[in-house]
Amino acid sequence: MRLLPLLFLALAALPASAAPKDEFISGAVAQIGVTTSYNPEYVVLPYPGGDVPIASGVCTDVVIRAFRKIGLDLQKEVHEDMKKSFPAYPHLWSLRAPDANIDHRRVPNLMAFFKRLGKSVPITHNAADYQPGDIVAWKIPDGRPHIGIVSSEASEDQPDRFKIIHNIGAGARCEDRLFEFEIIGHYRYF
Repeated sequence: MRLLPLLFLALAALPASAAPKDEFISGAVAQIGVTTSYNPEYVVLPYPGGDVPIASGVCTDVVIRAFRKIGLDLQKEVHEDMKKSFPAYPHLWSLRAPDANIDHRRVPNLMAFFKRLGKSVPITHNAADYQPGDIVAWKIPDGRPHIGIVSSEASEDQPDRFKIIHNIGAGARCEDRLFEFEIIGHYRYF
């Protein structure tokens, strides 16, 4: 009989977000070997819940699909937030109003969205500060933004550094690239 209260205390000590974070990471991992190409073309999508074909996409699609795994539709969430607060988002594409087909698929918009949710955490050069499930944005050498998810798979070179799940041009991959580019955003949703 004493075991039941101890079990309850052990379960209560677990972070409430552990299961969604694990599902989120699982949703990113599930794209590896399935999303095999990179295609940045503008696509008209159904709303809500629209997605480009799973075989292709861009870096943001990895994040979008991982969130869908836990029941969060970034297409809808970003679009609704942009409708309410359009001036709070970057205006890099000469848009006069939100566009539910593309807004959630743009790194600067996702960065603004996560920041508006209060999900920003400090950018550091300490690998231990980047935990599984974190979202990281970079500026790649040609100046374009990039985004990915910190996996739960540790680097072979440095055990406290986790690999990144992202699509930087060859489909969804899990690679040890956390500090390869300049980090411009770090977000912890869970």
